[in-house]
Amino acid sequence: MIDGFNWDPVAETGPLGTANNVAKKHGITREESDALVLSRYNKYADSMAEDREFQKRYMLPLEVRLSKKETIIVEEDEGIIPCTAEGLAGLKTVSPDSILTFGAQTHPADGNAGMIVTTKERADEISADKSVTIRILSYGLARAEEAYMPEAPIPAATRALENAGIAVSDLAALKTHNPFSVNDIVMRKELGIDDKVFNNCGSSLIYGHPQGPTTMRLCVELIEELVEKGGGHGLVAGCAAGDSGAALVIKVD
Repeated sequence: MIDGFNWDPVAETGPLGTANNVAKKHGITREESDALVLSRYNKYADSMAEDREFQKRYMLPLEVRLSKKETIIVEEDEGIIPCTAEGLAGLKTVSPDSILTFGAQTHPADGNAGMIVTTKERADEISADKSVTIRILSYGLARAEEAYMPEAPIPAATRALENAGIAVSDLAALKTHNPFSVNDIVMRKELGIDDKVFNNCGSSLIYGHPQGPTTMRLCVELIEELVEKGGGHGLVAGCAAGDSGAALVIKVD
């Protein structure tokens, strides 16, 4: 996991290097980066209201055995670092030629998540709420230019939307695996996304990742947000090593 954070052999740089490349290409400023991080943290904090009512809809307490005599209960995120405008402004950039700080990137965080994908008939049998129908409409895969990983979700999302026959303006909610602030800044600009529907309730920039369970969590949060809004179309997208991107379009009725 740590090796992956430090070096991508395909891009011949670390993921941070790919983020620096994207920031330079699109002229992203330090101020834009800090503002995006603060926005994402505040959205996560808002989702913790009413004693974590939103999270408790999908995040179950888990007993973890540390030894024969000791167990602990994990029931919420751990290691979340609060963000303030003053705190972010006080951080040094990771290198003299970068606009990114340690506050503008994700961190390694263990996790696990699961989802049952089945037929409508089987879903009707086991669903806890038969008034809700959740469907995967389409997916999209793409690769960005070599060493420009944060751009990869853009063409992946575009393909997924085209395959579903809808536009960005049709989305009621959108979630991304955003290991760097520049991911969301570039995607928002290139696709014209209204930030009101973009990464509400948190994202991997705030609560960390390995990618698999984190992106699954994003997908679950997307579904719960769509249910809360009374249904609609949603998209979840992310980038990965090798400058690759993937996206899913989901519809909740």
